[in-house]
Amino acid sequence: MRLALGQINSLVGDLKGNSHKILTVCKEVAQKEVDLLITPELSLWGYPPRDLLLDPALVYYQWTILNKMVGSIEKDCPNLSVLVGVAEPTPDCQIPKLFNAIALVQRKGWRIIARKQLLPTYDVFDEKRYFRPAENSGILDIEINSKPWRIGLTICEDLWVEEKLQGQRVEGADPLSDLREKGIDLLINMSASPFSLKKKSLRKELAVKASQRLKCPVIYVNQVGGNDELVFDGASFAIDQKGELSLELPRYKEHIDIWEPGRTYKIPPSLTKEREEEMLMNTLVLGVKDYAEKCDFKSVLLGLSGGIDSALVAVIATAALGAANVHGVLMPSPWSSNNSLTDALNLAKRLGIQTNTIPISSLMNAYDTELKEVFGESPKDVTAENLQARIRGTLLMAIANQQQHLLLSTGNKSELAVGYCTLYGDMNGGVSVIGDLYKTSVFNLCDWLDSKAADNCKESLGLPKQKELIGVSIRTKPPSAELRPGQLDSDSLPEYKVLDPILKALIEDRINPIELIKSGFDSEVVQRIQLLLKQSEFKRRQAPPVFKVSNQAFGSGWRVPIAASYSRLLKNESNV
Repeated sequence: MRLALGQINSLVGDLKGNSHKILTVCKEVAQKEVDLLITPELSLWGYPPRDLLLDPALVYYQWTILNKMVGSIEKDCPNLSVLVGVAEPTPDCQIPKLFNAIALVQRKGWRIIARKQLLPTYDVFDEKRYFRPAENSGILDIEINSKPWRIGLTICEDLWVEEKLQGQRVEGADPLSDLREKGIDLLINMSASPFSLKKKSLRKELAVKASQRLKCPVIYVNQVGGNDELVFDGASFAIDQKGELSLELPRYKEHIDIWEPGRTYKIPPSLTKEREEEMLMNTLVLGVKDYAEKCDFKSVLLGLSGGIDSALVAVIATAALGAANVHGVLMPSPWSSNNSLTDALNLAKRLGIQTNTIPISSLMNAYDTELKEVFGESPKDVTAENLQARIRGTLLMAIANQQQHLLLSTGNKSELAVGYCTLYGDMNGGVSVIGDLYKTSVFNLCDWLDSKAADNCKESLGLPKQKELIGVSIRTKPPSAELRPGQLDSDSLPEYKVLDPILKALIEDRINPIELIKSGFDSEVVQRIQLLLKQSEFKRRQAPPVFKVSNQAFGSGWRVPIAASYSRLLKNESNV
């Protein structure tokens, strides 16, 4: 038996286009005498389709698409069978009205052969809004080359059942226990699992455990590509009957590979030795590339301040779209230092991107004049500081509109967390590129980018071969928004090396502030950060989508109310 792992990049909702992509792969693998092609979860829809699934016309249109696929397979590759991820309507009127299902498509027709049992509703997932859980595991009995095969079929979360490995799991039956009783020869898992730093090893550990429990090989096929704020890294693989890795596909790109039982494969070292910084860089580059392409943008725009955040976003954008399609705008105010302008221009020169410079002093003066009539004095303090950001944000949006660029927001996670950002100013943008990277992570990633260790990654991304891209001047200067003469971020916030561990504990680890204080963190600092986190929720609700790279990003997986009183409870409890 020859199986093809079809790691494809689907466009959400494009049933016709996605079917054409699958059929193109069918023709390719048929020439290599493949018997069964495996595609990712909901491959006909792209994941996650979200409320597109609530459109009955779109749901039933997929039957037309599947029928056309049957005709194409009969004509071009009659000996091939294909596993396609679909949304299957239920036979009654109860809600949810769909199953997350797998269809077997062959020259003789198509049929539903499996349905997802465990439906995640944590973090970014909301599958119970759309799908009903299946009661049984799927089995495919198929004869290939005169030999019968019994193949167990699972969909993504159905494999995530090891509480000791995961620390938790979705409530419901264990699909693997059901399959163990049915004596399968092979387990297939069709997935759409977004990237996060901890998932790479965990996916394989779960598959190895499944192989040991079922005493059979495991094939894991994952979606690749960016869809809104989620980036899927692919990294599909096969585990043999001994529980050892026998095949692994490249990350971050579409790829097709063939697996045969009992065959030994050589795993390239580059797939197993990828550093954390390299994974982050490749994920964010893929996110920008696909977000722009799938939203029909040919070019991107960003404000270049001479700071480290905008510098990193500029490098990521250049790797994603090429220097010719990245445009930077410098907008110096009376408080901008000469070093900032020089650093921004030197960065642009190293990357080869285009820039324009628009001084904003006259615009600031105009605002001061007009608002003095209302205030009785010139704007001051935070009002004046925010006006700078809003003037810049307005200019960037005007250029993006006029020249049809995608505006990239350059704020980091630390700033979003504590509200050190301005609505309708530096928060403007179509997508937030590094909004899930803490400031300390930004510094670490930039230090790595400018080191020899990043040479291979930079070359693979088509970035300039210069030793330094970010530049030592940008990497070593004290962080500042230059809101007033001599202003530093540390005037308003704790040092980032103090701030970021507390933020990670509160946001990602969900540790109670009281426990943080008991563990040794300064009480006043923790309470202040918790209050800022709470008070800034209204800003984050209006922020652009943030590419998710951590276990808890701001966005669809963060659902904290704006009007809430938990910060007052913290204050009262900590004084007991």
